[in-house]
Amino acid sequence: MNNTETKKSEAVKQSAAPPKNALKDKKSESTAKRLETIVAILLGITTLLSAWASWIGSLHGGIQSINFTKSNHASSEGTAEYNMSMQLYLSDYMTWNTIKEYNYDLELAKSDGDKEKIKLINNKIKAFKESNVAGILSEAIKWMEDNNQDNPFSMPGITQKYFDAAEKKINKSQELLEEGMLDNKKGDSYHLVTVIYSLTLFLLGIIGTFKNMPNRITVLLIAIAALVFAAVYMFTIPLPTGFEITSFFEFK
Repeated sequence: MNNTETKKSEAVKQSAAPPKNALKDKKSESTAKRLETIVAILLGITTLLSAWASWIGSLHGGIQSINFTKSNHASSEGTAEYNMSMQLYLSDYMTWNTIKEYNYDLELAKSDGDKEKIKLINNKIKAFKESNVAGILSEAIKWMEDNNQDNPFSMPGITQKYFDAAEKKINKSQELLEEGMLDNKKGDSYHLVTVIYSLTLFLLGIIGTFKNMPNRITVLLIAIAALVFAAVYMFTIPLPTGFEITSFFEFK
C-alpha cells in the first residue's frame, strides 16, 4: 500500500508542475515585452533627436542664406566705394596739378615783381583751395608744408587712406562669405545626422518582423549604436551663432 501511495503522490506532483515548454514560452513572452518597451522608448528618443537635428539644420541653412545675401550686398558696396575712392584720388591728383600750375605762375609773378599779379594769383589759389581741397588732400598738403616737401602725395600711406573704407567693406564681404560657407557645412552635417537617425528608426521599425529573439537583439544593438553615434556627432556640431531657444517664444 505504501508503494502505491508513493507512486500516486509523485504522479500528482508531476501533473501539478507546469510543463518545461510553458515556462520557456512565458520567459520568452516576458523578454519580448521588455524588448518592445525598449524599442518604443528608443523610437520616441530618436524621433525627438531627428526633429531637433532637422530644425537646427534648417536654421543653419537660413543663416547661410542671410550671410550670403549680406556678403553680396557688402561686396557691391565695397566695389562702389572703391570706384568712388578712385575717382576722388584722381580728382585730388588733378587738383594738386592745378595748384602746382598756379604756384608756378605765382613764382613767375614774383620774379617779375608784379605785386598786383601776385595778389591776384594768391587770391586765386586761396579760392581754389577752399573750393576743391578737403579731407585727405588737405591733410597731405599740411603734411607737405610741415615737412618741407614739394608733393603731398609723398605722404606715407596716402594712397591707402583713399581706399580704406572700400577695403573694409570688401573684407567684411569676404568674412560674411566665409561664415556662410561654414554655416552651409554645419547644415550639411546636421542633415547627415538626420539620415543616421532615419536609419535608426528603420532598424527599430523592423525589429518586430524577426521571430528569432537573438536576431531581434542583434538589430536592436545595431540601432542603439547608430543612435549613440548620431547623438554624439550631433552634439559636437556648433549651434547657430547667437542661438537662444527662448528667443523663439518671444512674441511682439
